[in-house]
Amino acid sequence: MRLQTLREARWILAVLAAITILLGRLARVASLPGVALILYTLYFFRDPDRKAPADPAAVVAPADGVVVEIVEKTETEVVNGMMRRVAIFLSVFDVHTNRAPIDGEVIFSAHYPGKCLDARSPEASAANESRTWGFRSGGRTLVVRQITGAIARRIVAWSKVGDRVAKGERFGMIRFGSRTELYLPLDSEIAVKRGDRVKGGETIVAFLKKEAS
Repeated sequence: MRLQTLREARWILAVLAAITILLGRLARVASLPGVALILYTLYFFRDPDRKAPADPAAVVAPADGVVVEIVEKTETEVVNGMMRRVAIFLSVFDVHTNRAPIDGEVIFSAHYPGKCLDARSPEASAANESRTWGFRSGGRTLVVRQITGAIARRIVAWSKVGDRVAKGERFGMIRFGSRTELYLPLDSEIAVKRGDRVKGGETIVAFLKKEAS
C-alpha cells in the first residue's frame, strides 16, 4: 500500500474504525459491516506499481477503467483547438490513481467546481467538478481532465505546474467512481476502442506522430 495514496483515506478509515468499535461494544456481529467497509476502503485505495512502455511515441492511459468515448472535441483550456478525446470511466472497483500519459512538464493545472452527475454521461464532462492538466513534451501538448462522478466528491492533486513527470508517474487521484479524459493531437494513432478496459500508466491508448525534423 503506497502511503501517499493511503493518506487520502485517513479520515474515512478513522470514522469507520470508530463506528466499528462502538458497534462492536453492543454486539460483535454488529461490527461486521464496519469491518467490511474498512477492508473495502483499503482495497479502493490500493495503488499498484505499473511499468510504462519505453516507446517515446506511446501514450499511456491516465487511469484504470473502461473506454466509454472516443470523439473529436474542441479543447478550450490549454490547447484551444480541436483534439481527439478518449474518455475513461472508473467504477468504484477500479484503481483511482491518475498517471501522466507522457514524459514531460506540467504546464497547466486548474480546478473547477461543479455538479456530481453520473460520470458515464457525456454531460458530466462539462457539468461536473473537475481539474484540468496540461502536459508538454517537446512541441506536443496533451490534456487530462479529472472529473468527479455521482459518488466521487474529491479530486486530489499531487503535482503542480512546473513539475517534470515521467510517463506513468502518479500526479493525482479521484476518490470513488469518476471519469478521466485524455485529449490527444488529431494526428495521433488511437490504439484502443470503446469498451476496452485499460490500466493507467501501462496500457497504450495512442501513438503520437513523430514531429518533422
